Amino acid sequence: MTGQHPIEIDTSRPHPARMYDWYLGGKDNYPVDEAMGRQMLALDPRVPVMAKVNRAFMHRATRWLAGHGVRQFLDVGTGIPTEPNLHQIAQEIAPDARVVYCDNDPIVLAHAAALLRGTEEGVTEYLQADVRDPDAIIEGAKKVLDFERPVALSLVALLHFVSDADGAHDLVGRLLAALPAGSYLMMTHATADFSPEESAAAIAKLKAAGVTLALRSRTEFGHFFDGLDLVEPGVEVVDKWHPELGEPVPGQEDGVIPGYGALGRTS
Repeated sequence: MTGQHPIEIDTSRPHPARMYDWYLGGKDNYPVDEAMGRQMLALDPRVPVMAKVNRAFMHRATRWLAGHGVRQFLDVGTGIPTEPNLHQIAQEIAPDARVVYCDNDPIVLAHAAALLRGTEEGVTEYLQADVRDPDAIIEGAKKVLDFERPVALSLVALLHFVSDADGAHDLVGRLLAALPAGSYLMMTHATADFSPEESAAAIAKLKAAGVTLALRSRTEFGHFFDGLDLVEPGVEVVDKWHPELGEPVPGQEDGVIPGYGALGRTS
């Protein structure tokens, strides 16, 4: 299940998914992504740790969800495949789990086969679509997921690339509105709360390269969960959310990780 139209890879400007891949030590990135990544490291050398901490949150939240009976996952902004992927975590606990991955980067599409190796009992599929087109995401996901049963929507390290002017809250609301009661929102988000000067410099550098960075405060991040029942401990610094469900990331102990994570359930 992929997009209908071929998409050319734009190597003239950095792409968040490819920068993320570079931070994680991957090889699916271009000089423009590494160059911007190095500029971000100059502002805050913990950026690679932040990337790994976000992945670790996804692992822990997925374990929590699968352990509480969730069997369907919609991962938007999945990024370039890294091991283990969300479906591997979910299907280790629930072999019959069904997972739909979604991203707009053609490099992710090129590696989609790596995302589809799951259990025989479960299902994994890939959808080429952009978070700014929630209708296309829902339409594609419905071909794989049963929208009569709860779905966990994963938006990990994604919405800080979507500004309020681009309707970030409306996009999340439209995705959640299509899901049945008892579904979940799993989300992490970068913040300027702990390093305002460095964050302002990062926003400016990325903007000059054509990349939006919309850092939000704890309160602003919390508004994405308005109307949802937050799983304890609620909105928390990413690495502090249920650490017992995973392994610590080397380096996360060196100061506060400037990002929040939370998991909320629809009524």
